[in-house]
Amino acid sequence: MKDLFKSGRFKLICTVIALLLVGMLICAANGHGETAQSSIVGTIFTPAHWVASKISDGIDRISSNAKGNTEYEEKIDELQQQIGELQDQLADYENLKAQNELYKEALELEDDNPDFTYLQASVIGRDSADPYCGFTVNRGTLQGVKDGDAVLYGKYLVGIVKKAYPAYSVVISILDPDFSVSAYDINTKELSYVTGDAKLAKDGYCKFENLDTATTLSYGAIIATAGISSSMPKGIIIGTVKDIENEETNISTYATIEPGTDIEKIDTCLILTGFDSESEDD
Repeated sequence: MKDLFKSGRFKLICTVIALLLVGMLICAANGHGETAQSSIVGTIFTPAHWVASKISDGIDRISSNAKGNTEYEEKIDELQQQIGELQDQLADYENLKAQNELYKEALELEDDNPDFTYLQASVIGRDSADPYCGFTVNRGTLQGVKDGDAVLYGKYLVGIVKKAYPAYSVVISILDPDFSVSAYDINTKELSYVTGDAKLAKDGYCKFENLDTATTLSYGAIIATAGISSSMPKGIIIGTVKDIENEETNISTYATIEPGTDIEKIDTCLILTGFDSESEDD
């Protein structure tokens, strides 16, 4: 280290630094920077000034862009909020439209059956693991609901109350194999029963089964409840015939029935809590 301080190179560097410092002092004393020394200093420090200037300009641009982006994001947020409000209004409109259709069909059914007593209910739960589209409604025994009550959507049968609890009820749909109701073709009067079928339920259909092989059912025929059971009135539409097939396990025939409404999508329904079964027999 001592040899370094004594070397000629070190002494030369020190001399150059000293001359530069003297030049800077002279420039300061003279009040201007046109000397040779100031030119040297300027040459040395100009790149640093250029870099600092570019950095400053970059910061200004970033600040400007950040401000612009903030205003842009605020505008996007405002538009998204407006879109959300419009979507809410559209959803309300669609719900109101669906309810109006529900009530219209129910009123038509009630005009034909003045002895019917309905209770409106909302779907409050579904089991995603249930392939038969069963659901839970917000009405129970406290509102007069009973096990076996028919569940309608407008004029169409969608299921029955499997179990009524005080504040809610569990409904099985007409797609469920546990569901069964006497039914008939309103044109030919052919009588049998409708039940759910695991295979057909995958496509949203149920089954009008145990028909004679010489059945006169035709495509599009309307199938309705026959009213044999005291808990189910006559004439509630179940659906229409989509196809007619022969059973593989016996010699009977069955019809594939397409329900009158999409059970999986309904969010409100009507529970038939009472009707005059004697008038149904007349």
